[in-house]
Amino acid sequence: MSEENNQKNKVDIDINKIMEMIPHRYPILLIDRVLELESGQGAVSLKNVTINEPHFMGHFPGFPVMPGVLIIEAMAQTAALVVVDFMGDDAAGKVVYFMSIDSAKFRKPVTPGDSMHIHVNKIQSRGPVWKFKGVAKVGDKICAEATFSAMITDTKSK
Repeated sequence: MSEENNQKNKVDIDINKIMEMIPHRYPILLIDRVLELESGQGAVSLKNVTINEPHFMGHFPGFPVMPGVLIIEAMAQTAALVVVDFMGDDAAGKVVYFMSIDSAKFRKPVTPGDSMHIHVNKIQSRGPVWKFKGVAKVGDKICAEATFSAMITDTKSK
């Protein structure tokens, strides 16, 4: 989202509203708050990383690092909120699934105590398929980035 748009799209979507919008729950719910949202276009979410998260017991003892796949999952959950918000009531009974992850890069470890901001922007959407660019930052440092696609479908579909 552009700097110009950021001023217009400040929101404060808390964890309770996030859980109304997407089905994820602890320990896999990886975003705590949505700070910016442009319906159908992009969002910025917040993940406060804490040492009591279960993955830190084994990743890695003595040097806890948030697994890269969970950072990408936080991007996907943020993107799912963009899609669900855009679809409104039509999103009821649907879930967003990964289709592809491309160009993933991990640049800086995310560790307990970090406040990670996840920025996602829609690249394109065609019917139920959406493509996003995601960037995770701690402060002004990029920690990870990826391009990914997802499909929204009925939860009863297999």
